[in-house]
Amino acid sequence: MRLEGKNAVITGGAQGMGGTISETMAREGADLVLCARTLGPIEELAEKIRATGRRAMAIACDTTDEDQVRDMVAKAAEFFDGRIDILVNAMGATGPIETPVWEIDGQDFMDLLRKNVIGAFLPMKHIIPSMIEKHYGKIVTIGGGSGMRGYRYRAAYSSSKWSVRGLTRTSAIDCGEHNINVNAIMPGIVETPRMEKLCREKAKTKGTTYEEEYADYVAEMPLLRVTTPQNIADAVIFLSSDQSQNLTGQEMVIDGGWAA
Repeated sequence: MRLEGKNAVITGGAQGMGGTISETMAREGADLVLCARTLGPIEELAEKIRATGRRAMAIACDTTDEDQVRDMVAKAAEFFDGRIDILVNAMGATGPIETPVWEIDGQDFMDLLRKNVIGAFLPMKHIIPSMIEKHYGKIVTIGGGSGMRGYRYRAAYSSSKWSVRGLTRTSAIDCGEHNINVNAIMPGIVETPRMEKLCREKAKTKGTTYEEEYADYVAEMPLLRVTTPQNIADAVIFLSSDQSQNLTGQEMVIDGGWAA
């Protein structure tokens, strides 16, 4: 129960990694506000979490829309009696796949930056003041291994994840004197529906099979195994707990060694 008594806001809290992160945080004792663009899946998850005895509320919010984010944070603060201890930015998108930089549509590039960078920045902007007031906070943003090295035919996605590193490191400097830890987790390929989509898109473009593309991903990892959502959730727990009290401005790379 490393998060006993803590209040957490999780964006993208139902799909893929987000759902595992949310359930794991609840098991570790946190009460949750779950945020996503579509209410249905996060309301179902919130109900499941409430059945375990934890408090949970679902709020529909587009994290690229500042008015919606401001409203979401106000509702979360009211639900938590004014104290938000943890923010987990798990919202994100994939963008163009198997597309060289000169073929990427400009609007697609900008849309992905909005979702993956602005969508992390705005919740931080509006939650940090309450953390400053309480002189305590933990912020964890889910970045990506492609923010640690170049990633062929994924210029938009890679650019967005490199931006997450800059946002994380600079925010950690800004927030340090207020006892707020700001870190990022950089997953490699993770065993989720998004991985299946990537493999199928790559196979379609290259004329290969899903199985071949999956095997290629695994072969690139020194540990020869794909990261699981639970691997990521365990790292979130560590960075959200006081076990990581003197760790800030860092990227925790969890990718089976892909970016080594």
